[in-house]
Amino acid sequence: MKPFDYVRALGPGDATAAAGREGAAFIAGGTNLLDLMKLGVMTPSTLVDITHLHLDRVETTEDAGLRIGALVTNSDLANHAAVRRDYAVLSRALLAGASGQLRNKATTGGNLLQRTRCPYFYDTAMACNKRDPGSGCRAIGGVTRLHAILGASAHCIATHPSDMAVAMLALGAGVEVEGADGKRRVVALDDFYRLPGEWPDIETVLEPGDLITAVLLPPPPQGRQIYRKVRDRASYAFALASVAAVIRVDSGRIASAALAFGGIAPRPWRDGDAEAALIGEVPSREVFERAADILLADAQGQGGNEFKIDLTRRLLVSVLTEATEERT
Repeated sequence: MKPFDYVRALGPGDATAAAGREGAAFIAGGTNLLDLMKLGVMTPSTLVDITHLHLDRVETTEDAGLRIGALVTNSDLANHAAVRRDYAVLSRALLAGASGQLRNKATTGGNLLQRTRCPYFYDTAMACNKRDPGSGCRAIGGVTRLHAILGASAHCIATHPSDMAVAMLALGAGVEVEGADGKRRVVALDDFYRLPGEWPDIETVLEPGDLITAVLLPPPPQGRQIYRKVRDRASYAFALASVAAVIRVDSGRIASAALAFGGIAPRPWRDGDAEAALIGEVPSREVFERAADILLADAQGQGGNEFKIDLTRRLLVSVLTEATEERT
């Protein structure tokens, strides 16, 4: 591992100032960063420890939503009473991710910022525009079972690995960020991630020194909440495709629909047109298939991941069927 300096931040101002230096990186749980440092994929010159910033609380907001501190662990968040009761899709997504040991260390902010698990990104002997801009993308034409079918570019086809972010996107979450100037702003999670385009190494809208301080959830949504994840094995595996759904049926018709997808794009994916196609409709397989057609209209396989197109279609239809069926 490359030698690095260590700074313990005692306040958000300390953290943003230290992280604004070239080559600096925040560390909290370290469940992803430390692995990448050991492999030489990430080589920060300074680690800024933010574990003493008291950002580990889940609080009710004035509008009856939740403010989730950036240092709340995945285990604590998944098992929080308000999350289990009012945001079940988030609890289920968290419990579907990683192992219990990792969830005990992984944090809310770190989960949002975890890097792709593309094997070419992890192998420093392989060309990767995300790791080394301009070097090429060895994944294209390579082993692509885990790669993107939506939102990719000629420069990168890697997927985003988070389960938590998929559920938060369906819930309409916002990311609270403190900048190096000490000012705080809230970025809608739907605007937080960037598509790869020509610069896959720039993954979010964060600026140097920006610190995620919390995630904000709006008031609990009405309707049925479902998180479904398809993976190669039953645990400790990343999604081939996943769906977070929040669906409300009123008087026999779909009154509201929020859908977010994981495992199929370089960022947690949401398609407003596919959601709009459901509103006002009587639930039926035909309606669900039409929404899937809209979602997958621009889907493009890369050989080994072409199965994901049909998999995502069947997964969406199944989840919508479950979400809209009458309860007895």
